[in-house]
Amino acid sequence: MTKYREILRLHSSGISQRGIAETCQCSRNTVAKVLARAGEVKLPWPLPSDMTDSDLATLLFPKKSVPSSNHQLPDLEYVHKEMLKAGITLRLLWVEYCTTCRLAGNQPLMYSQFCYHYQKYAETKRATMHIPRKPGEQIEVDWAGKTAVIVSNETGETIPVYVFVGVLSHSLYAYVEGFLAQDQECWIAAHVNMFRYFGGVTRILVPDNLKTGVEKSDWYSPTINKTYHEMAEHYDTAVVPARVRKPKDKPAVEGTVGNVSTWIIAALRHRKFFSLAELNQAIWALLTEFNSKPFQKKEGSRLSLFLEQEKSFLLPLPKTSFELATWKIATVQLNYHVTVDKMNYSVPSEYIKRKVDVRITRQVVEVFYHHQRICSHPRLYGHPGQYSTTLEHMPPDHQAYVQWNGERFIQWAGRIGHHTEITVKAILAAHKIEQQAFKSCLGLIKLADKYSVSRLEAACEKALFYTPSPSYKSVKTILVTGQDKVDAEQATSADSESVTAHGYTRGADYYGRIGK
Repeated sequence: MTKYREILRLHSSGISQRGIAETCQCSRNTVAKVLARAGEVKLPWPLPSDMTDSDLATLLFPKKSVPSSNHQLPDLEYVHKEMLKAGITLRLLWVEYCTTCRLAGNQPLMYSQFCYHYQKYAETKRATMHIPRKPGEQIEVDWAGKTAVIVSNETGETIPVYVFVGVLSHSLYAYVEGFLAQDQECWIAAHVNMFRYFGGVTRILVPDNLKTGVEKSDWYSPTINKTYHEMAEHYDTAVVPARVRKPKDKPAVEGTVGNVSTWIIAALRHRKFFSLAELNQAIWALLTEFNSKPFQKKEGSRLSLFLEQEKSFLLPLPKTSFELATWKIATVQLNYHVTVDKMNYSVPSEYIKRKVDVRITRQVVEVFYHHQRICSHPRLYGHPGQYSTTLEHMPPDHQAYVQWNGERFIQWAGRIGHHTEITVKAILAAHKIEQQAFKSCLGLIKLADKYSVSRLEAACEKALFYTPSPSYKSVKTILVTGQDKVDAEQATSADSESVTAHGYTRGADYYGRIGK
């Protein structure tokens, strides 16, 4: 699928159509069509936050048709012989090839496809092609084949240190740093430190096909590691991996790796270092000398070429450095939570049993579904098994339950009547942990809804007559059997008989008030 979003992002960063085509693994014609359509529909950048990839594709090309394929392949042997002549370029030969195809009524290959077929043919002839790089265009990155070592203070054993090398393709200005591992955290940290050292960013990053950078190697469409791609977006650069087992795709770093192994790593072989920080200080001291060393076959040095020709072409650094994030796929559990590092984070209950993408940083845990963020939580630390639960994520019945507490139950009972309040306090006091009584208190609320608040008050009074510590079951039994009604009917009958036989009887208080 064409990477429409990435094409628009790179175009907004000033990347050429050719660079965009190489990064997104598509033809320049496709890039031109996408940009033209974006202009026609007046699509802004950045895109609206709620626009998905499918929405973008539908907006740009509602009825996308598949072009026909009727291409005439070039005479590669002829192209190869012509390339050996002075002043001949592939673009010139491609233009001549396109003219020949059109005169014959055939469809020519795109320039990128033309170059690809020729490169495959040239490999069989062991031919190489020098491609000059513009200032600020790209950085080539890799791990050095040779490792350094540090010595453990506790055991005296030697610990291998893996050396990261980053090289600006134009000036060959280099950055070197040692790490204790070749994992993703070290890989990202190396890039962040490298960009800070250079004081800017190039438009293109050329890594090797290691797993920390590329999840799946492919000539046409390599799959970039999600965290690595996220870092590239943060620095507004594009990742264009080198081909598998093709060191000439990144000649600058390959050559510099050999020089670094000689002038830095090998130069430190007789010195002992007891910490990574100590080793890196020594590496950076030699790195300064290495970058200042004059070239053998041309004037200047890496440093002078960088300062004079390349530094001003680098893209500016963002205001904040990239924060490392890791991704994992999780399934939302029946309790509407996902588990990350033995901690539990709530997700809206409608996503139960759905697979979601979880982005994890030092401070935040974010959950995505189909590339849309559905929730986020501050990251939990400490003892495992903790829960971070948002009330709005719960089903309605669960929300109703958790909103209650002991004090609120007592306030509710006080509005019903004195006896109901005493009953609720007795139920809460009967449990060691207050929360254990919440179900019984919720049961009283349901009884009030079913039988009326007046009958609940009467039932609680009846229950308190029998015991000072009534339970939910005793109150419910009184209501179910109608014992509260029997007492009320008897009291009403007694009052009626008194009025009929004797009229209204006024007590001493009444007459006392008259005499006053």
